[in-house]
Amino acid sequence: MNRRARTALAASLVLAFTAGPLATPALAATPPTATHTEAHTESRTESRTEARTEARTEGPDVAALEEALRGLPDGFATGAEIRVGGKGSWHGSAGVRDLRSGRKVLENARFRAGSTTKVVTAAVVLQLVAEGRLDLDGTVQTYLPGLLGKAFEPVTVRQLLNYTSGLQGGRTLGDTVDEEFPHRFETLPPEEVVATGVAKGPRHAPGAEQHYGNIHYLVLAMLIEKVTGDTYEHQAETRVFKPAGMRHTSFPEGADPRIKGPHNRGYEDMDGKLVDVTEWNMSDRKAAGDMISTTADMERLLFALFRGELVPEPQLAEMFTVPDVPGATKSAGLERFEINGKAVWGKTGARPGYHTVIAATRDLSRTVVYSVMATDAKGSGLSLGQRFAFPAFNR
Repeated sequence: MNRRARTALAASLVLAFTAGPLATPALAATPPTATHTEAHTESRTESRTEARTEARTEGPDVAALEEALRGLPDGFATGAEIRVGGKGSWHGSAGVRDLRSGRKVLENARFRAGSTTKVVTAAVVLQLVAEGRLDLDGTVQTYLPGLLGKAFEPVTVRQLLNYTSGLQGGRTLGDTVDEEFPHRFETLPPEEVVATGVAKGPRHAPGAEQHYGNIHYLVLAMLIEKVTGDTYEHQAETRVFKPAGMRHTSFPEGADPRIKGPHNRGYEDMDGKLVDVTEWNMSDRKAAGDMISTTADMERLLFALFRGELVPEPQLAEMFTVPDVPGATKSAGLERFEINGKAVWGKTGARPGYHTVIAATRDLSRTVVYSVMATDAKGSGLSLGQRFAFPAFNR
C-alpha cells in the first residue's frame, strides 16, 4: 500500500471513531497496556536490586516494544498483542477490539493463526516418524498410492516438510483478499486443492528447489490421517495442544467461519475502506493455516517444542535443519532468520485481518509471539515484523 493510501486509511480510522452512536473520539489511539516481569534469578539470595539490573541488561527492550504499540490504531493495524519471554518476560497490547465501539483491545484474545499452523503439523508428523509409523525418506507414492501421477518422481515426507517436493499450488478462491472476499463463506475442500495442484504436474524435481506453499502441508495432513486412521484435527489436539497446555487453541468445526470465544475483530483495507473480515471459512487451509489460538498458547507451543517435550531428538533436529538448496531458509515447519546478529527460528502466519509471528532463539533465551490485527495482513508482513517482533531481539 502506498503512502497516500496509508494516509487515507489513517483518516478513515479517525472517522470511524467520530461517526455513529458508539463512537468515542478519545479512543482514536489507545495507550499501550504493558506488564514487565523481571528476569528469573538463579540464586534466591540475590537482592531485588540485582534482579532489576539483570532484567535491564538481559531482559527485553521494553522501551522499543512500547514504542511499537504506541499510536494504535493507525494505518497499519487496529490493534496488537505482544508476548516476549526467555530471560525476562513482558507482554503488552494496544488498539481497539472493534472499530464500531472503540472498546479497548482484548488481551489474550483468540485469533486466526494462519500458517503458524504448519509448526503444529510438522510436530505431529515428526512424532509419527519417531514412533516408526512414518519414515522421513518414505514416499508419498508408498503411503498414498495413486495420489501423484506418473509425471512425479518419488516425493519423500522430508521434502513435503521442507517445501522441496516440487508440488504446485492448487485451486484457490482468489489471488487477493479483494477477490476472495465475496467467496469467504464458500467451502473449497482441501482434497480439491491438492488434486488441482497435482494435475499441474511437478514444478521441479523433488529436492531440487524450495518453494513455500500450503499444498505440501495439505498432503501431510492426508498422510497423518492415513497412518493414524484419525482426523488431522484430533491428532493435533491430542499430540500437541493438550501436552503443551494449549487450552484455548482449536480448529473450526468444518466450514464454520466464526472465531469462537473472546476475540478482536479483524479488518482489511479494500480500496481505501476498512472492511470487517472476521468471519471467514478457512477450511481449505486445514493443516496449513486453519488454526485459531492465543498469544499465550503460542508461547507455550514454542517452549514445549524447543525443549523437546513434543518431538524427541533426533526428529526435532529436522525443525532446525534448512535443506542444502540454493536460497533455502525454511526447515520442517520453521524458518531461520538473522535478527541483530542472532539466529532466530520462527514462523509467520497471515489471514485476512490477522498477522501472527512466533519466533525464538534455539536456547529459548528470547521468545516473541504477536498477534496484530493488520489492515494488510499478507502484504505488509515484513514491516509488521520489523515493528513488532524485531525489538524483542535488541539484546
